[in-house]
Amino acid sequence: MKIAVLGASGRAGSEIAREAAARGHQVLGIARKPAGIPVAPGIVPVAGDATDPNALADLLRGQDAVISALHFDVTAATLLGALRQAGVKRLLVTGGAASLEVGGGTRVIDTPDFPEEWKVPAMGGIAFLDALRGETEIDWTFFSPAALIFEGPRLGSYRIGGDQLVTDAAGDSKISFADYAIAMVDELEQHRHPRTRFTAAY
Repeated sequence: MKIAVLGASGRAGSEIAREAAARGHQVLGIARKPAGIPVAPGIVPVAGDATDPNALADLLRGQDAVISALHFDVTAATLLGALRQAGVKRLLVTGGAASLEVGGGTRVIDTPDFPEEWKVPAMGGIAFLDALRGETEIDWTFFSPAALIFEGPRLGSYRIGGDQLVTDAAGDSKISFADYAIAMVDELEQHRHPRTRFTAAY
């Protein structure tokens, strides 16, 4: 497939671009500073500003799918508008864990230990997901990570969840960026969660 990865110079975006290219997909890596995009066979780096939907649409034309690893200062309306203009029907989004549910239906963001300084950016992710849930034209998937996503080894395994936070036997919820990328590209290829949110953790 021909895949555009937005935010391909970031931690999640760079891993996703590498994973997709390693599986034989043609990856268009888009970032404001393309020098940070991984150099690997199958990845074409290009400069782009996702806050400009018209310019972004020009870059996205001809792609089979878009994977967004952007921060949520780029709104769902802006991104969906660019996809519609470009004629791209599939969007996968690197989401946040804050809206996942823990015991009793309480969201992660509403738990007492959730850091106050993280709430504003986390609410951006929640608003983005809420906007996607009203979208019927673009085939979207919102991938919430584990509570902790970290630089670590590529184990090649993970467990899938829906709206509930996935934890291990010790009660921890975590996944490496490398394995997060595996789960994202698996979803790209297997298309198990159309127009819904899922999560993955060890």
